[in-house]
Amino acid sequence: MSSERRLFLAVALDDDSRHALATFVSGGDKPEIPGQRVPAENWHITLRFLGRSTQVQQDKVLAELDQGLDHDPFAIGFGGLGTFPYPRKATVVWLAVAAGGDDLVDLAVSCERAAVAAGYDPEERPFHPHLSLSRVRPPQDLTALVDD
Repeated sequence: MSSERRLFLAVALDDDSRHALATFVSGGDKPEIPGQRVPAENWHITLRFLGRSTQVQQDKVLAELDQGLDHDPFAIGFGGLGTFPYPRKATVVWLAVAAGGDDLVDLAVSCERAAVAAGYDPEERPFHPHLSLSRVRPPQDLTALVDD
């Protein structure tokens, strides 16, 4: 049995935020979000995906974060819906971060620094603060669902 686990660094939501968002995304006048929905209890904002990691790697990145992560509390607000990679061929439906995005970017930069210092490869994709709501397979045209 492998001792590796798939890991990521993320901001968790409190229960009040989770319930408010669940009400918002299931609101009556919005189109149904297609695909395999992420259960509300699993909602989070990923700051850095680490991938398959050993216990040693996990310990290293946590030690780096312990040394280098110092950020004041801040509020997060959510906006409209978006998709990855783009609306005409969507594979992920997400909720935009409308407030607190700059603070999340700062946290993501700290997480990236810690991950690289712990031996993980640098992330090649730019950080885009969002909360994933659904995975869509096969890809669909969701242009009508996305907020402009």
